[in-house]
Amino acid sequence: MLPLAFISCATSPERAAILNVPPEKTEKRPIPSSPEHILGSGSVDSEKLAEFLLIVNPEVGEPFARDFAKLYVEEAAAEGVNHDVAFSQMCLETGFLSFGGLVKPDMNNFCGLGAIGPGQEGESFPSTQIGVRAQIQHLKAYATDEPPKNALVDPRYRWVKYGSAPTIYGLAGSWAADKEYGRKIKNILDNLYAVAYGS
Repeated sequence: MLPLAFISCATSPERAAILNVPPEKTEKRPIPSSPEHILGSGSVDSEKLAEFLLIVNPEVGEPFARDFAKLYVEEAAAEGVNHDVAFSQMCLETGFLSFGGLVKPDMNNFCGLGAIGPGQEGESFPSTQIGVRAQIQHLKAYATDEPPKNALVDPRYRWVKYGSAPTIYGLAGSWAADKEYGRKIKNILDNLYAVAYGS
């Protein structure tokens, strides 16, 4: 379940979906299973990704949310990474773009790259697009030993054991020390699918 701080602004039906309340019997179509593999094609379109982000953090603003979600779809497709997975990881790492930790919004670091502790606040990127691209490339490095198709912008790419984590569960203890890291991404994915397909 997501921290309550991330859902306080959601309206009641939307809040129920985010909180993993079982969908009502009147829903028109079954909610598909959310993915676990990092590689592949996402199924939630950019409009629904933006809607999901705005439900939890409306302060992001609709224009930015829409453009931001499109970047995930485009950058992930270029590398064969599932954009639903990458977007959900971003939601976990940034608190749905509320930040509040070591990484600051102007760093364009959407996945905590290099954020280890005081004095090591993380990598910074010159634009939103390059920050998203770096995350996608880092995810791809964990999922496969196939090199990135776009020019490398991830400064930590060389430190990854390539192909060591084809699923989100392999990111626990590798990308993040948190042993529940993969499960937390899966929970966000499940909530995303409930919002995208449950209405």
